[in-house]
Amino acid sequence: MARRGALFALVLLAVAGAAAAEPERASEEASQLQVLPRPLVIELPTEEDAAAELRCASWRMAGEANNLAPWTALPDECAPHVRRYLAGPAYRSDLDLVAREASAYARAAAADAYNAWVFDVDETLLSNLPYYAQHGYGLDLFDHLQFDRWVERGEAPAIPSSLTLYNEVRDLGFKTFLLTGRSEGHEGVTVDNLRKEGFHDWDKLILRAPADRKKTATDYKSEKRKEMEAEGYKILGNSGDQWSDLLGYSMSARSFKLPNPMYYIP
Repeated sequence: MARRGALFALVLLAVAGAAAAEPERASEEASQLQVLPRPLVIELPTEEDAAAELRCASWRMAGEANNLAPWTALPDECAPHVRRYLAGPAYRSDLDLVAREASAYARAAAADAYNAWVFDVDETLLSNLPYYAQHGYGLDLFDHLQFDRWVERGEAPAIPSSLTLYNEVRDLGFKTFLLTGRSEGHEGVTVDNLRKEGFHDWDKLILRAPADRKKTATDYKSEKRKEMEAEGYKILGNSGDQWSDLLGYSMSARSFKLPNPMYYIP
């Protein structure tokens, strides 16, 4: 488990390191010229910098609370803010808090043979942060073909706190359903990626069939949850990074929203 956490941390460090590389090179060049590197004094942020940071923190909060109108890309000025959030400790801390709350709820719930927990996959069990780091952390418009090529590599790392929660939910006796917006054509690589990252023994992996392609995520996932209920399952928990993973109908007794300021799926 520590290895999984270390791998995820390395992803975050690599993302943060890319942003810091240019200043480091400049400092090395300055040392070679026997010139003291800048800054020699603390450069405080301007009022405009502080205002932009505040606006973007509010924008991110509004997105997590589902108070924004549907959006397709980050506001230009907020890309640095989102990058700092995702590459720094705050994102990891937020993920950990959601998992702890879900774990406490799962332990208190009475699990039996027909109690189920639904997990989304992308940005819930597996992280696509290495992909989005190369695409502006959501600043670039989403490109299905490029993202599909990333998925087909099968290199998405596990989110450590989600892996811990997943294993705990399984150990408590919940049936686990993985309900993803990935297409059925990516079933093989998704199974391999999940297993490689430590996810095993799920009860069912549900992917989009051709008949589901034109449905919104809210409709598609609601229909699949309704099918679970028709089979006799009681959905006690649901974990996802999008509100469309959680809302609609046949909702779980309690839902857990993971943070994701990079994209919005209706």
